[in-house]
Amino acid sequence: MRLLCCSMLAVPALSAQTRVVLPEGSVIIVRTSNALESATARVGQNFETVVVDTVRVDNYTVVPAGSRIRGVVTLAQAATRQRSGVMEVGFDRLTLPDGSSYVMSGKLTSTDAAERRQIESDPNARVVLVGGRGGVGAAIAGAGSEGSSSSSLLGALGTMLSEGRDVRVPAGTNLAVQLEQGLALNRRGTARAADAFTIYTSADRVRAAQQALAQQNYYRGTVNGQLDDATQRALFEYQVDKGIIATGNLDGRTAQALGVSAGAAAGDAATLSPDEAALVRRGAQALIARHRQDLAISTANRLDARRAYTEAELDLWFSLSAFADNASLYEQLVRVSGNVEGSVLAGKALVSAARRVDAAIQRSRTSTQTLNAWSSIRTQLSDLDPTYR
Repeated sequence: MRLLCCSMLAVPALSAQTRVVLPEGSVIIVRTSNALESATARVGQNFETVVVDTVRVDNYTVVPAGSRIRGVVTLAQAATRQRSGVMEVGFDRLTLPDGSSYVMSGKLTSTDAAERRQIESDPNARVVLVGGRGGVGAAIAGAGSEGSSSSSLLGALGTMLSEGRDVRVPAGTNLAVQLEQGLALNRRGTARAADAFTIYTSADRVRAAQQALAQQNYYRGTVNGQLDDATQRALFEYQVDKGIIATGNLDGRTAQALGVSAGAAAGDAATLSPDEAALVRRGAQALIARHRQDLAISTANRLDARRAYTEAELDLWFSLSAFADNASLYEQLVRVSGNVEGSVLAGKALVSAARRVDAAIQRSRTSTQTLNAWSSIRTQLSDLDPTYR
């Protein structure tokens, strides 16, 4: 069973002092609220899952137990006598108990070692649920590529479809949802003692975990304090061997087993954190690609010879490109600089670049998608300058 999901990341307005990022690659355990069957499922159909355990980041609650994560069916093929049913799903929205809602990008993964290794063996493979594979948690099938057609996918699955049975996922089934993009969330309440569900993201703690994993021959990468794919894979393998629920998260159970200090969380930063800055940079880069597509400009920056461009359209393209470059510089600065005052000033300079985009948008005919994506970026920047709303 495997899934694929694509969606844009949107971040509601939050105070810079109360905002934390649940990192890309984090795994959230959920339980299905209703049954899913390939015999009756339809493409575009939504289904609901409920978060099983409270998720905390650096000792602060960010996703309370009972929050809901919305799934969506992206492919459904009923079984025939000769071919098993196939279903592909994704996860696109997180709703907290207080009604706060966040667009997210999540994919199905597994806490089973064999399945997880199969999933990660080809990061570009499509992940699908296949009927007759023994139920969720027994075997995962992945084939084809993200852009392949449904017929190509079914052909790639081959003999996996030979049992002629439908996919059946009963209500109350636990699933593991892995974030494909970092998610900026509001921390709730006050810092509390670490527990099994606390996810540590601070560079110092990740660095300590990398060192401990390296000493035990699980990690062979650079000790850099970044919770990257190599670190998450090492954490997963360690968790499997130690009998810890295998998620790849640097959670409280794993930190304790590794002997990583679980002291007080680091103090709040006056600027965007490196992860938050990365969200802004990635959002700006995605926005440039979308606007280029709207203008029919090639990836090599070649204008369409058949189109009449306006000065306002090209001015917006230039402004967005400059902002993305500035956002990349800002991300690098907050990752390596220890100069707090300079980082604050750099944030104000980034807002100034954003104001130039605002002015260009007002002069240009802009698509709704571009406006919405820029609004999301503006929300993330609003706490860098109290006058920028």
